[in-house]
Amino acid sequence: MNKYKVWLLLVLCNLFWAGNYVFGKYVVAEMSPLWITFTRWFLASFILVAVAYVLEKPSWSAVMKEWKTLTAMAILGITIYTLLLYEALNYTSSTNAALVSALNPAVMAIFAVIFLKERITKLQTLGLGFSLIGVIIILTGGNLGHIFQVDYNKGDLLMLAAILVWTIYSIIGKRLKSVPPITATAASSVIAVILMTPFAIYQGIDIAALSPMAWTGIIYITIFPSVCSFIFWNIGVKELGANKTAIFLNLIPVFTASISLVLGNKITTAQILGGVLVFAGVYVTTAMKGKKLV
Repeated sequence: MNKYKVWLLLVLCNLFWAGNYVFGKYVVAEMSPLWITFTRWFLASFILVAVAYVLEKPSWSAVMKEWKTLTAMAILGITIYTLLLYEALNYTSSTNAALVSALNPAVMAIFAVIFLKERITKLQTLGLGFSLIGVIIILTGGNLGHIFQVDYNKGDLLMLAAILVWTIYSIIGKRLKSVPPITATAASSVIAVILMTPFAIYQGIDIAALSPMAWTGIIYITIFPSVCSFIFWNIGVKELGANKTAIFLNLIPVFTASISLVLGNKITTAQILGGVLVFAGVYVTTAMKGKKLV
């Protein structure tokens, strides 16, 4: 696939995930993390299976042979990561969650070097640094000293755990060679739904009590973060590698600020500067692949 198309997919992927932070904060007030996770993937699995069948026409016998890897992806990326994210939003703000998630590219790059034998050039390190500084500027309003004044709570610790889980999920996805990305996402989501069903039934939910906002959030989360983002992410990991794909995660705080602007909040100079640095980091890490820093 053309690298520019991959970059576009990854930009959209993180735009949709940024919306997940916003809608997730509203929905988690009315639904438990388990039921949000179960509902989004129950609905998304139908769409994913249909899309996989039409676009990739997979050999389902070949897919079945990879059931162990797909089950691991279902448990980690589909179930545990999502549960940790929504549980974290019960205890911390979306800003804090985004701040902690900014550590994801660094963690993933380290894991990719250790487990996938991927190499990090000086330029990639520089790009990662640009992006991290940009994220910090956005989240601290330009006052870098505030980074040390954040009072980390249970939600922040849950986000740290989510980062580790997502990193392992991405590495496993990179090693899945015989199953196309959409099919892999579809199969793992179906497995995740099967595994979650008895727990969701045991916990129960009053569907009639859900507000229109909650249903709007669920519909958005199902179509965009669940279907589109996971497909785009798996394509990115396959095409670019785990550590190069991870740098795009730093776009989430930028898009979160943009969504805030749409909702009526102001965008500050610090947020604009931070956004420029994040995009600069993404460019240096990807567009200048193979070049050396003299």
